[in-house]
Amino acid sequence: MKPHDGMYIDGEWRPAAGQETIAVLNPADEQVIGHVPAGTPEDVDLAVRAARAAFPAWAATAPAERAARLAALRDVLVTRKDEIAETVTAELGSPPQFSQLVHAGVPALVAGSYAELAATYAFEEKVGNSTVFSEPVGVVGAITPWNYPLHQIVAKVAPALAAGCTVVLKPAEDTPLTAQLFAEATQEAGLPAGVFNLVTGIGTVAGQALAGHDGVDLVSFTGSTAVGRQIGAVAGAAVKRVALELGGKSANVILPSADLAKAVNVGVANVMGNSGQTCSAWTRMLVHRDQYDEAVTLAAAAVAKYVPGERVGPLVNAKQQARVRGYIEKGVDEGARLVAGGPEAPLARGYFVSPTVFADVTPEMTIAQEEIFGPVLSILRYEDEDDALRIANGTVYGLAGAVWAGDEAEAVAFARRMDTGQVDINGGRFNPRAPFGGYKQSGVGRELGSHGLAEYLQTKSLQF
Repeated sequence: MKPHDGMYIDGEWRPAAGQETIAVLNPADEQVIGHVPAGTPEDVDLAVRAARAAFPAWAATAPAERAARLAALRDVLVTRKDEIAETVTAELGSPPQFSQLVHAGVPALVAGSYAELAATYAFEEKVGNSTVFSEPVGVVGAITPWNYPLHQIVAKVAPALAAGCTVVLKPAEDTPLTAQLFAEATQEAGLPAGVFNLVTGIGTVAGQALAGHDGVDLVSFTGSTAVGRQIGAVAGAAVKRVALELGGKSANVILPSADLAKAVNVGVANVMGNSGQTCSAWTRMLVHRDQYDEAVTLAAAAVAKYVPGERVGPLVNAKQQARVRGYIEKGVDEGARLVAGGPEAPLARGYFVSPTVFADVTPEMTIAQEEIFGPVLSILRYEDEDDALRIANGTVYGLAGAVWAGDEAEAVAFARRMDTGQVDINGGRFNPRAPFGGYKQSGVGRELGSHGLAEYLQTKSLQF
């Protein structure tokens, strides 16, 4: 797509308040593919005012009509899936097949799920002698990351619109073209002016202005725990609601009764997908001591299939590449054993990192505790189930995880003891209506399904 040189505010593309721009790079070849405006607090203010003005009418719109607009948005996303995939590949570096299947396909599913929810959700209920109404919170400031640029937008904007809220979006500066394409889709779907607004820019300027704006009623943010803390502090001081989807360090627990080869192969695929830039990736593989050596051998063989530039794309930028390579060096320094990959760049051009597997990782090591956000897998040994549970729960995070066992009930019993918001059982499939979010420092609130919709609603009761 051709980049827009303005902001999408109040139903039209408008010139930015300032003259500064952000260069958008293709991380696979490091070439500039476009420029977008670097938003200022003035741009944010204009967008929030437009959203505030549009809110009363949109909030009063019948849920069936809101559902129809969301269904139209889903249809536009489906129609433009090839363009979406090409855009994500260009600015994120995702392999084309992954872009088609995940980056373009999943957001359309999520948008469709909220079209259905908007039409069926009980926004009014009788409770004894009271009537309880679920009403929209107001203006939502949505701040999204670069790792799943369209999915993260739809996971915030679709439930907000279904609830009757209006939105100002500040996307990641690395992937703004996908956000601009989404703005075009909302216009094509017939959303009223001001219901959705887009301001591109950097986090410390446009993002900070949006999070702190008096006209924003709820801030929905996905990103690092460190930035989430800052947003939470700003929102708390203003008694403003937040929804925070933050970091993760997920455990993939393989119990002795499991199909070891399948669990290892699926686990490796999970970590290598999207170049490891997934907050819910199962980056810690926990294997019983009696099966440990076999699991390491299987993982080394599995990761060899993930060739940089083919099945594995680059990381999003040079800073992220350096960060991940630094973690790999840290793992070596702390005594973990490299069985695949390493810190050396696999290609002369592009922000690639070698798919890496560490063995002999202990729970206290940095690579077992901190979120790396790259194609790096750590394999840890456990003695028994209690030891596995201690290791799985032994981080500040609790976003996602996986459990494998020969008997489903055995896996479920272990999963129920994990301190995490989502657990895949024996490779469970993605469900767009199941809640997603974390325990502990992995965030506040949930996305997707009715739980995600509830984040954008507040309750009012009338007593009779």
